[in-house]
Amino acid sequence: MNAVPSPPQRYLVPFHLKQVPHCFTDVLIIGAGLAGLRSAIAVDPRLSVVVLTKDRIDESASSYAQGGIAGVLDPDDCFDAHVADTLTAGGMLCDRAVVEMVVREAPERIRELIGWGTNFDAKSGELDLGREGGHSHSRIAHALGDATGREIMRAMICWTSRLRNIQIRQHTFTLDLLTHDGACRGALVHDRQFGLTLVWAKQTILCTGGTGQMYRESTNPAVATGDGHAMAYRAGVELRDMEFVQFHPTVLYIAGSSRSLITEALRGEGARLVDRAGYRFMPDYDPRSELAPRDVVTQAIVTQMERTAHPCVYLDMTHLDPSHVRSRFPGIAATCQEFGIDIAADRIPVRPGAHYMLGGVTVDLDGHTSLPGLWAAGEVTSSGLHGANRLASNSLLEALVFGAHAGRAASRAAQDGDDALRALPLESRPADEPSRTLDLADIRNSLSSLMWRNVGVRRSADGMLQAREMIRRWCRYVLRAQFCEPLGWELQNMLTVARLVVESALEREESRGVHLRTDFPQTDDQAWGRHVRVRSDASDRGISRTLG
Repeated sequence: MNAVPSPPQRYLVPFHLKQVPHCFTDVLIIGAGLAGLRSAIAVDPRLSVVVLTKDRIDESASSYAQGGIAGVLDPDDCFDAHVADTLTAGGMLCDRAVVEMVVREAPERIRELIGWGTNFDAKSGELDLGREGGHSHSRIAHALGDATGREIMRAMICWTSRLRNIQIRQHTFTLDLLTHDGACRGALVHDRQFGLTLVWAKQTILCTGGTGQMYRESTNPAVATGDGHAMAYRAGVELRDMEFVQFHPTVLYIAGSSRSLITEALRGEGARLVDRAGYRFMPDYDPRSELAPRDVVTQAIVTQMERTAHPCVYLDMTHLDPSHVRSRFPGIAATCQEFGIDIAADRIPVRPGAHYMLGGVTVDLDGHTSLPGLWAAGEVTSSGLHGANRLASNSLLEALVFGAHAGRAASRAAQDGDDALRALPLESRPADEPSRTLDLADIRNSLSSLMWRNVGVRRSADGMLQAREMIRRWCRYVLRAQFCEPLGWELQNMLTVARLVVESALEREESRGVHLRTDFPQTDDQAWGRHVRVRSDASDRGISRTLG
């Protein structure tokens, strides 16, 4: 197929080896969410580790996770059931070996969190396990009611800060991976103190999270701009499944509020989805009703909104015990109360929003990517665990398991490799004058609105072709521009990732999991029971696509 025109430069900004500071470490970890910190803990303490995060260390998608972490922790549950639930949700595209590995390691990883100080909610001395959509058993460990991610990250940050071989650098934006002789050698970064800096590393682990800011309606924090996906693509790393963007079915929909996630655990506790007339509609769409997998619930909500000509539906918990509702979900109760909604007495207006990027850097069981010297873990990857639709509360679990694997594997590789750390001759594009003034916020808002309308919950060739043409126009001048601050770099990354999503979604001419094509509504296992893989074309920096 034809490559996309107006390709990006190899590096976002020019640099000269003799004019910027240099930093050296055994293992470099880009991203300080759960996957990044778990990777750091797994590195041999005799090795030096630098962890970079572009914002505060507590500002990651991991910290915003509400529902919990899934694992077989009840004697009445079993690994086979968790595996089966994950495979069913994944729409025939999960890698069974990966699913088996992650599910079987889950209890150990959760016990590690407890040992490192995580206070999960308990009842009578045992973990108080909840149930969420797609799960056949109560197996979700949660903390502080609906603030599991915040509690886990509190404990992880505290534990990591004790490890003397780990240096965490906050407010440090990673622009690009450094590559030389076909291997990753570290990263080009920008921090407030030193400006541009080259961080040389024996091994690098990418843990940069997701891409939710690419959509107008999103549960993701502001930092989720697809930086890791984009820098990996520019470095020639293979990515796959970029068409699969998961939309969470229940996001708070109130004018003037941020699009706050309303955790699936509400439905696990008995909340019902009703339309504007108070009609409970989920039994009409799936026998599992509100506990169907996320893709099923999302599509049902969108259909019901269309049928009722209303911009949202409602979560109803008025039939449940009010004191239990308020104590079980204190964070959601407080957020809704700001807008005059009592979650125990009033219906909560919700609609779908972009939540989780299923596609990403292709990795093996140890987190190794297609680029030697580069590993990856967490939402930036396509590990094979989620397939075409992620099962609820498997994301924190994936971050833990693959973080541990990638950290150990990168540690071994750093110990086995050449002990010498040195600067290497790299080519950068010539320095240009800084870009003329562009209204970055206007382009970014236009992009997120375009992606929401044309490459959102429902898609068709007509809408996606329109999106592709508009994104190509923006790319012609934005990707070639030279910026000197994060807002510009984030926009370049978002445009790069948007191109990959649109091209992959156009390629997959069927509906599967979170990818619903109204012009190809059926699932076609014979033709499309496979992955769409993308990487930059070395000849002209365009997109090269393969199936497999």
